[in-house]
Amino acid sequence: MGWATGYITKLRAGQVVSFRPRGNSMSPRIESGQLCTVEPVDPRDIRPGDIVLCKVRGTEYLHFVKSVQDGRFQIGNNRGHINGWVGQNAIFGRLVRVEA
Repeated sequence: MGWATGYITKLRAGQVVSFRPRGNSMSPRIESGQLCTVEPVDPRDIRPGDIVLCKVRGTEYLHFVKSVQDGRFQIGNNRGHINGWVGQNAIFGRLVRVEA
């Protein structure tokens, strides 16, 4: 179980979730502790530049989609780090709002 397990369960059930992630990997787009709202998303609608709640090699992230190729998504942060490639089943929702 990771920090986002409960939110992922709700997103899979079609619910919108809000939470305050910690860390600086998405700064300045998302600052540590800001309220983030994530909605369920059809993976076919995801584009590079979207921020998604996802799981890469067992770790949960709220990170950018850097690239999309052949139904796979490259995930990375706002500091130039690439987490890796994931399939559609590892994308749980898309960020729709960030608040203080």
